[in-house]
Amino acid sequence: MRLYTRTGDKGKTSIIGGRVDKDDIRVEAYGTVDEVNCFVGQVMTELDGEIFKDVLTDLEKIQHELFDCGGDLANISDKIEYKLQNEAINYLETKIDEYIQEAPELERFILPGGTKPAASIHIARTVTRRAERLVVSLMKTDEKTPELALKYLNRLSDYFFALARVVNFRLNVKDVEYVRSAKVFRDGKRKDDK
Repeated sequence: MRLYTRTGDKGKTSIIGGRVDKDDIRVEAYGTVDEVNCFVGQVMTELDGEIFKDVLTDLEKIQHELFDCGGDLANISDKIEYKLQNEAINYLETKIDEYIQEAPELERFILPGGTKPAASIHIARTVTRRAERLVVSLMKTDEKTPELALKYLNRLSDYFFALARVVNFRLNVKDVEYVRSAKVFRDGKRKDDK
């Protein structure tokens, strides 16, 4: 098998159902989802397999879902069959709720960091937010953009926030509160959440 094809040498790339410019917003969106996936892989190399066995199982599941999400975003064919399903979002919400219960109660914003894996998770969180913004931009230009991809990325960034706190907690490292933050959380949730 030859890895290079030379078909992209003129600034175009193939997606499901056609070809687009490599700087197309669709390519930016699914490329950023791929970037998130890479950071998830990095996080997995930084976590202790015994302390975080449950988390590693979930992160591998998330890697598969990110491939699904990227594939769905790259699909402009007439026969669109999306791979990402609502169960993925429901599962993330369940895990977020569990992690909120496990970590100490939070009142203020925190600084990204603590332990090395938690810092890497915060990077994955912010790149996920960027992917989410790109999907919003894509939705403004293409009504066929899968809404589920947007919902998934939104929950995934929340999941990463909750996970980073749990990682620090399990490793006995306190989160550092942002000193100029007002009290913005109650019962582990943002005050503006309903």
